Amino acid sequence: MQTIFNIATNGPGLYEFTNQVAGWVQGTGLLTLFIQHTSASLVIQENADPEVQTDLQNYFARLVPPTTDPSMAYLTHTYEGPDDMPAHIKAALLPTHLSIPVADGQLALGTWQGIYLFEHRDRPHHCNVATHLA
Repeated sequence: MQTIFNIATNGPGLYEFTNQVAGWVQGTGLLTLFIQHTSASLVIQENADPEVQTDLQNYFARLVPPTTDPSMAYLTHTYEGPDDMPAHIKAALLPTHLSIPVADGQLALGTWQGIYLFEHRDRPHHCNVATHLA
């Protein structure tokens, strides 16, 4: 069973789409999610306290600042703006695919876990997440 979820983003941040995935899964198996985008990631994170998402976003912004930061002057891939190459670096550091067990039509996530698209670019995007349940 396969589908593609299209997730709209409005700039950097974590966008939860757990409910969309939960509404689609059925049966029992292993769900694989893969983002078809080179400057965003997929993560499973706490979905109870929004400060977790804020802190993660702030941490990665500090870890890999835009190319306008003097510490990033060595980067050469800047064709699409100062957030371009840093977004690719963040996507290389974080997962671009996830595997989640599914039992009796339910995602086997922990109590406070949610599925997030982590957008690293400054401008809005529509990101495709390909899924396969087997």
